[in-house]
Amino acid sequence: MYKILIIEDDNKLRKELSKLLVSYGYECIYNEDFKNIIEYSLTANADLILLDINLPYYDGFHICREIRKQSNIPIIIVTSRNTDMDELMALNLGADDFITKPYNTQILLAHISTVLKRTTMNNNSQILIHKNLSLNISNSTASHQDNKIELTKNEMRILSLLIRNKETIVSRDDIMNELWQSDEFVDDNTLTVNVNRLRKKLETIGLRNFIETKRGQGYII
Repeated sequence: MYKILIIEDDNKLRKELSKLLVSYGYECIYNEDFKNIIEYSLTANADLILLDINLPYYDGFHICREIRKQSNIPIIIVTSRNTDMDELMALNLGADDFITKPYNTQILLAHISTVLKRTTMNNNSQILIHKNLSLNISNSTASHQDNKIELTKNEMRILSLLIRNKETIVSRDDIMNELWQSDEFVDDNTLTVNVNRLRKKLETIGLRNFIETKRGQGYII
């Protein structure tokens, strides 16, 4: 079930919108503390935000900009302000979509579904998970529980190849072919150095022996 955060100060409209979304299988949350709405948005673990522009304390443009500095959560601007400049500003600030009030409910639902599907596809291709390790390809970081490490380009490529082929031996030749996609020359010794450095980094976040060597064959996780 997708969780949608509604940032709307019109109580009646917010209730109607929430009722509509719940009837279509979504979970809806909101917060009337608009002074701290940015902090709430970043910690609410919502899958999508429906954001009005005209709000107390901060307008939707400011909220969108501040959220986007720290999160890629999908944001759809839903507002009665319908000028081209408003739409252009919203999209330039990182909003994923822009819908004007009054809206056709089926069109709104279609926009929400499209944005969520697109985001899910992007996330699935950018984040790989295996044995409680999460590899974020978009920013070359790996995390385990509450610990996170930064990876070099080669370390990220090695780890992503192993995760995509989990529980299967990946030969050293296959890994070197993967690393040849970069501008950096990679020979057999360079690969060994990279794998050893990667192992040490993984140990610092509690993943000892995460990469296993199969002598004469390659590596496996």
